[in-house]
Amino acid sequence: MAEKIYHLAVDVTLKSISGKWKTAILCNLGTKPMRTGELKRQLPGISQRILTKQLKELVENDIICRKVYPQTPPQVEYSLTAHGKSLREILLLMSKWGEKQVAKQNKQGKPTKILDHNLTGFEKM
Repeated sequence: MAEKIYHLAVDVTLKSISGKWKTAILCNLGTKPMRTGELKRQLPGISQRILTKQLKELVENDIICRKVYPQTPPQVEYSLTAHGKSLREILLLMSKWGEKQVAKQNKQGKPTKILDHNLTGFEKM
């Protein structure tokens, strides 16, 4: 396997959580373990294909775990790993920075709003 080389360590972090939906997935899983259907309902606009792809990437990076219950039909549940929970402070800081940025843009006459303030699950962890 070819060696991956990053210019900065922060690039590794950003690559791990990059993707339009990954941070939203992580924030939702911060509240409780969820099944795929529950996550999809929390993320209006995400396609099943993209949700599956991003969940797979998060599992591969040991950020979330996938638990399959032996029943018919099979039930699959996703939750944060300890490694995924360690992203909590990073996501909280990024969220607070984003809120300040939105306030700044609004003061500059650039109407901006945040639709979902769903980091509360991380705040309770």
